[in-house]
Amino acid sequence: MTLVLDAVTAVLFTTGAAFCLLGALGLLRFPDTVSRLHAAAKAQTLGLLLILVGAAAQAPARHAPVLLLVALSQLLTTPITSQIIGRTAYRTHGLDRDLLLRDELADRLAREGTPLQGRDRPERDEDAER
Repeated sequence: MTLVLDAVTAVLFTTGAAFCLLGALGLLRFPDTVSRLHAAAKAQTLGLLLILVGAAAQAPARHAPVLLLVALSQLLTTPITSQIIGRTAYRTHGLDRDLLLRDELADRLAREGTPLQGRDRPERDEDAER
């Protein structure tokens, strides 16, 4: 039984580490903030959760609550942080809105009466785009 548990743990650790590595590479390689958010939030969270499951399989039962708290903390804080970073990038023009298929945030801001002002939008330099 110990050999099977060790093999499962090795697979979980290796897979979790691979997801964390891919998330880090995504942060370096992806071109814009929205893509980088997916790499940071999705891959890193899944990688950490796999590592925590592997650690829980090997650790004594008394350490399980601590590992569970780490997992819950990650699952609760990552979406909130991603939301804040995404909104900040949107408002500071850190993403290319032309790549968005649908700009739901602009519609919502307009309904709430706080649209992005014309002065907040960067001037398009048509000569520089050519």
